[in-house]
Amino acid sequence: MKLWIYWWAMVEKLRPACTRTRTFLWLVACLVGMTIRIDLAGVSSIVRALGLQEYCYDRLLDFFHSQGLKLDLLTSLWARVVLNFHPEILKLNGRVLLVADGLKVAKSGRKMPGVKRLHQQSDSNTKPEFIMGHSCQALAILAGTLHSVFAIPLISRIQEGLVFSNRSSDSLVDKMLLLLDGLGLPELYCYLVADNYYAAKNVIRNLKAQGNHLLSRLRSNATAYYPAQPPVGKKGRGRTKIYGEKIKLKSLAQDIQSMKQAQSPVYGEQGVQILYRCEDLLWRCVGMLVRFVIVLHPYRGMIILLSTDLSLEPLEIIRLYGLRFKIEVSFKQALRTIGAYAYHFWMAAMTPVPRRSGNQFLHRKSYPYRQAVRRKMLAYHNFIQIGCIAQGLLQYLSSAYPALVWKNFGSWIRTIRPGICPSEQVVAIAMRNTFPEFLADLSSAPTFKKFLYDRIDLTRIEGLRIMSG
Repeated sequence: MKLWIYWWAMVEKLRPACTRTRTFLWLVACLVGMTIRIDLAGVSSIVRALGLQEYCYDRLLDFFHSQGLKLDLLTSLWARVVLNFHPEILKLNGRVLLVADGLKVAKSGRKMPGVKRLHQQSDSNTKPEFIMGHSCQALAILAGTLHSVFAIPLISRIQEGLVFSNRSSDSLVDKMLLLLDGLGLPELYCYLVADNYYAAKNVIRNLKAQGNHLLSRLRSNATAYYPAQPPVGKKGRGRTKIYGEKIKLKSLAQDIQSMKQAQSPVYGEQGVQILYRCEDLLWRCVGMLVRFVIVLHPYRGMIILLSTDLSLEPLEIIRLYGLRFKIEVSFKQALRTIGAYAYHFWMAAMTPVPRRSGNQFLHRKSYPYRQAVRRKMLAYHNFIQIGCIAQGLLQYLSSAYPALVWKNFGSWIRTIRPGICPSEQVVAIAMRNTFPEFLADLSSAPTFKKFLYDRIDLTRIEGLRIMSG
């Protein structure tokens, strides 16, 4: 039961995001349902997990579409809760580590706004090259210890598929910067760790303007310039030369003698020797000095890394970029354990989307139609954000109270590695086992428990199981 008490202490700090107490209670019910459910069938699985009466299904649909839940404020409050109360936020030079990436979620609904034909780049032969679905981008913050690191999701939004104005020219890179602003934390200083897609002029200049830095990977054909040598003698006419000799970065890896050898600092790698070389060069893309690290890995081949912070040591840059894959692990848990993207909200009045179609252009649609699309997108984003919060709470309990989680796990797992925090699935099972006991004790969260008791269906086995605690 203590797990739920710690869980509730975090959740009640989200109350200001709801205009009414009842809205907040439905928010808590959704968070509980996503935490303890055993299937991922959208809103229906939340109703089953909590043993709610049939009419609650419509109430939950109304909640996800409601403007009584202030999405921007909820996102900002969640980010502040993570930063202020999580005990193991990773920091370097006083800056937090944010990880950014994109996610494509398969959706086959022809009456779902934002669904479009998407291309997937993957080495896995189990993923089709093209799918119909939603294209999302997400930001997560790294937290944990040396042996166990989590990417705690802060914000995730659908970023493609809809064009409300034919004058809109924002790229996915620009929309990622809007996500960073959407955290509502102007005082936050960070290192943004991302893949080569986000190594762009707009990202670097925006981050530098706010005092932040980018750590990224570059394509193998990237080039840079040595700084120009100062002129000898009297300066001639015209602007002073800035760029010197141009160089292909991959050519720096051909001179093996100039490279240093070290043990790989990448998370999870032991006994692996790498070669690396560090150069501070001018990158014409942004017109400033950037630190490039060229790495020769025995298994991964040549990798070119970039850091806009010239004070970072090369091995530190390699270590930090090695943590980027943690957001991929977070996506896997969000999809398969939490169901953060398992929404199924249709728009009855929508013009059906043809198969293999691209963006949906709405600038010629009527105002009521565009408002209906915005309402549906709000429901999607509310569902996704609540899923992010549910996952983050499980990660918090895993890293802060691992012994308590294993004590209440009460099931079997083949391998329990010492020093490694339990996964989100293990924490979810522990929470599911202790939920009836939490409801039976009225000393904490009495308003929510009364709210839930009034809506439990005692004619179904789920409701009887919960009340039997």
